[in-house]
Amino acid sequence: MSNKHMTSTEQSFIEEAARLLMPWGVPQTAARLYGYLLICAEPVSLDRITADLEISKSSASVAARLLEAYTLARRHSERGSKRALYAVSDNYEGMLTEQNRLLDALADLLKNGAGTVASGATRDRLDEMAEFYLAIRQAMETALGQWRTKKPRS
Repeated sequence: MSNKHMTSTEQSFIEEAARLLMPWGVPQTAARLYGYLLICAEPVSLDRITADLEISKSSASVAARLLEAYTLARRHSERGSKRALYAVSDNYEGMLTEQNRLLDALADLLKNGAGTVASGATRDRLDEMAEFYLAIRQAMETALGQWRTKKPRS
């Protein structure tokens, strides 16, 4: 699927995926790589990634490792080779689990701030914000739990 052979629809999909992931803090190259992996039927090598996305091998490698850390991509080994292949992960929860961790940390910061550095209306606002983030975090955890029970077993 060299870039010259990718359809304009595939290229648009990759760019749209990147546009949506970047506000979540995913760097552009990693976001583009994720969009690309979503439409690849089989694991792909860094060489193919660099050719198809027209990026350097070092950029592709850094992006792939970041997607692995986010559990959005998985590394596969090739029998008889040291070459790594990458595919989209079937763990959809990783990025949301990380968001939940950040929501907890933000709620803790707000609660602590309300008790130590704020008073009056400011304290009330920080307390309310902390409760909001904890409610969102709980809703996400509930949704993830429901997904886990419904998810088809592979």
